[in-house]
Amino acid sequence: MPSVVVVGLQWGDEGKGKVIDLLAEFADVVVRFQGGANAGHTVRFGDTKIITNLIPSGASRPGKKVIIGPSVVLDPDRLLGEIQALQAGGFLVEPERLLISDRCHLVLPYHKLLDEAREKSRGRAKIGTTLRGIGPCLEDKASRLGIRAADLLQTTELEDKLAMRVREVNALLRMYGFAEVDIKQLLADTMDKAERLKSYLADVGEIVRLEMERGKNILFEGAQGAMLDIDHGTYPFVTSSSTIAASACTSLGISPQKIDLVVGVLKAYTTRVGEGPFPTELHDERGEILRQAGGEFGATTGRPRRCGWLDLVALKYAVALNGAGYLCITKLDVLSCFDELQIGVAYQLDGNPLPGIPARSAVLARVEPVLEKAEGWKNYPGRICDIREQQDLPRETKKYLDKISGALSVPVGLISVGPTRAETIMVKNPFRR
Repeated sequence: MPSVVVVGLQWGDEGKGKVIDLLAEFADVVVRFQGGANAGHTVRFGDTKIITNLIPSGASRPGKKVIIGPSVVLDPDRLLGEIQALQAGGFLVEPERLLISDRCHLVLPYHKLLDEAREKSRGRAKIGTTLRGIGPCLEDKASRLGIRAADLLQTTELEDKLAMRVREVNALLRMYGFAEVDIKQLLADTMDKAERLKSYLADVGEIVRLEMERGKNILFEGAQGAMLDIDHGTYPFVTSSSTIAASACTSLGISPQKIDLVVGVLKAYTTRVGEGPFPTELHDERGEILRQAGGEFGATTGRPRRCGWLDLVALKYAVALNGAGYLCITKLDVLSCFDELQIGVAYQLDGNPLPGIPARSAVLARVEPVLEKAEGWKNYPGRICDIREQQDLPRETKKYLDKISGALSVPVGLISVGPTRAETIMVKNPFRR
């Protein structure tokens, strides 16, 4: 039975939450494999709206086992609040459905303080971090100074680790002019969270491997997008984890041979949150029209997103990084307000063609996109959000989709024509071979 990885092919916010919710209907297990509380996934059905930051979007589907993998960094406060909110809404009411890796590193209050202190110290060179402590937590992981979920089970060892870490943290906070962390209060708060979380902890890598052996359908859920990958994205304007499909294997400890399909999610246009290069960004009223029509405000932070035309250069790069074999195109309905569209098909630098994505963000910030015009479907007499079959889409819409699929050499498998579950065209089910 298939194992399917879902990843974003842009700068995040592609609509992965809806896609994962839809595909979770056909999965037995849904696994979040990277990121932290800096990523928000939104699911809408009927009058219900669910936003998750850490728990897989598959939690909206009854009976599914949902797993948080080892590479996810956990903010205990956010996680407990999310569990409570989901249960209050009638979701995830069976606690045994949720399993959390005991290898997850914990985002603690001092990580958020360090995040804020460093961002402020950068001044005009700020990155645009969400201030959720993700970067400092992963720094501790790489320095082998991190606190993992498994440490919550050993009080004495946890006390020693926190005491050692807080000494250095307080020295840094003093340097930045921030108040120091109270170690006693930190320990008391952490132990309180430990009591409430420890029943969820498990060796989830072993569980996923066993589920694969049993022939279960596994859906792996990524966060952010390929262009925010720590190694391959627009560094330093990136997240602090690996966002590409291969991260599912390294996080859970499974062989790449076990992955049957990578599903790449892209918005019908392009958005970006925070700082960093964005070649096809619109700085005029068209960008604002996209923002308002698409509700382009962060699910986690509420920050307005920068908006622009579809960028095929960045998408080709992202498809190659992930080995995407199936495209989900979201928010197609948002483009219905334009009678003419444009698509970024190439880059130029100082008047010369620029192949691919340069390593230096300063170079990417200088490129000029080569734009091609495409017909819009503003004059279509109906609403495309009411269409449920691909062949019933307006001629101009089908040409736009064919342009994307042809340029990327990947078939379109799912089309989102509105924010709710029902407003979807599933061309091919990735769990049905």
